[in-house]
Amino acid sequence: MSIYDLKPRFQNLLRPSVIKLEQKGVTANQVTLLACAISIILGLFLTALSTVNWLFILLPIWLFIRMAFNAIDGMLAREFQQKSRLGGYLNEITDVISDAALYLPFAFISPFDPFVIGIIIWLAALTEFCGVLGQIYGKTRRYDGPLGKSDRAFLFGGLGLIYTFMPTLPSWLYGIAWLVVIGLILTCVKRVKAGLNEEAKSTQDDEKESAVQFPTENNEVETQENNNVS
Repeated sequence: MSIYDLKPRFQNLLRPSVIKLEQKGVTANQVTLLACAISIILGLFLTALSTVNWLFILLPIWLFIRMAFNAIDGMLAREFQQKSRLGGYLNEITDVISDAALYLPFAFISPFDPFVIGIIIWLAALTEFCGVLGQIYGKTRRYDGPLGKSDRAFLFGGLGLIYTFMPTLPSWLYGIAWLVVIGLILTCVKRVKAGLNEEAKSTQDDEKESAVQFPTENNEVETQENNNVS
């Protein structure tokens, strides 16, 4: 189960706003780029002022708004014929850049360190890469958890909220960071396996269709031969 599974309900709440944005001429790519720009600015701002804990209240607020932005750009693309190859590239690239920028401040907050946060940033990017490969070698873009983009947003948003009200974070959170690493590895594995299973199922379905078609053709040949003999 992933927070991503709640996306359809979230989209229904946003649909009236999406319609108004489209009427005003706002495009999906503009929303994507704006969300990325704000994420980079906020990430660098919090990194530079990582010791000012009360500023981190901005992180959960923005992560929630960013989820809305991500839903909005997708709805604009799908429901208002704004899909484009450029949009596909922007959607994947900006997500990885935004995640990296927003996770970066925690590299300078104890008990975390640049090493473990760096691994988390790298693995987060790898999960998205594995998700995209599902579209190439399987049938669909994979969003499987346990630590997809929405789940990570919830996790880091919660961490930012804790830091806002607790300037000195407990040391056991360092162990949680390594559990996040394990969760990200499992996410990569799950997405790859799901993509392979999807491809295998597709191949089996194709073989079944062929098996249904060829006997019919063979029966026609046999019938014709029997008629010739008689």
